[in-house]
Amino acid sequence: MKVCVIIPTYNEAKSIGNLVKRIQKMHLKVVVIDDGSKDNTGKIARENGAEVLRNETNQGKGASLIKGFDYALKNNFDAVICMDGDGQHLPEEIPIFINLATHSDSHILIGNRMAKRRNMPLLRVFTNKFMSWLISCITKQRIPDSQCGFRLIKRIILEKLKLTTHKYETESEIIIKASRLGFKIDSVPIKTIYTGGKSQINPLIDTLRFIRYIVKEIWITPS
Repeated sequence: MKVCVIIPTYNEAKSIGNLVKRIQKMHLKVVVIDDGSKDNTGKIARENGAEVLRNETNQGKGASLIKGFDYALKNNFDAVICMDGDGQHLPEEIPIFINLATHSDSHILIGNRMAKRRNMPLLRVFTNKFMSWLISCITKQRIPDSQCGFRLIKRIILEKLKLTTHKYETESEIIIKASRLGFKIDSVPIKTIYTGGKSQINPLIDTLRFIRYIVKEIWITPS
């Protein structure tokens, strides 16, 4: 299976270099999408061996993911691994995703932090549980950590999905639309490292954006 690792980033100069180096040891293609960073994120990623695609202005995580997906399709990758650029995901767990994807009929594998959520902020725990419960109801598949950014997505998904969002809700859009097309979604237990850094997710704004998107999907978008 030919896999590339897609890392959407915004001002992650402190963590991106080490992250890229650790992934490079696995001989995987690393594609960093620099979403209009004001620091040296793109420069550091490139110096450590990543392919860097840059948005001149900050467009959102979803827009960066879509740019990475387009790259993967054009370069004939069989699947993508998506990771956050802040060091909260362990690159050493990437082979688990690839092995499961190779030997199962799952089309999307999503990291599940909820069994190993040590040091996860309490507000994040409650928000994730609510969103995951709601998305599990909509998709009729058990997805215990729908908001986890560490995931593997097979090429057939990227070819078929028409994504319309551009912020954090894009990760939910992928799950819902893939499920509606009949694709199987599974979870992978992972560890998550919380260093006390400030998250770029705004719990209020991004949760409201998520709910607005869900309402649109349920009541406006035809089945």
